Amino acid sequence: MSEIKNKISFDEFSKVELRVGKILSAENMPGYKKILRLVIDLGGEEREIMSGLAKHYQPEEIINKNVVVCTNLEPRKFGDQVSDGMVLAASNENGRPILLTVIEETIPGSHIT
Repeated sequence: MSEIKNKISFDEFSKVELRVGKILSAENMPGYKKILRLVIDLGGEEREIMSGLAKHYQPEEIINKNVVVCTNLEPRKFGDQVSDGMVLAASNENGRPILLTVIEETIPGSHIT
């Protein structure tokens, strides 16, 4: 296990907003080999989020998955698209991203505390 770096205070962590999101659609993003364009239901709103999953997941295998989303990051541009959040993933021993999910059915938009 690697050493934990860049510790933050509880107050800093409390600014991070994590919610459950349901992936409604996923597609390869033209011009980007690693990026999938996701549309995610966050309960009352849908967001487009670009995620570096294309080398590891086919779009159809992640549709309808409930995932953990950081919803209060500043938007980031990918070409003409804007990513408004981040889908969280862990890495396995080969560096493959493993989506963070919830094991029980959960309402999209539920706060993670």
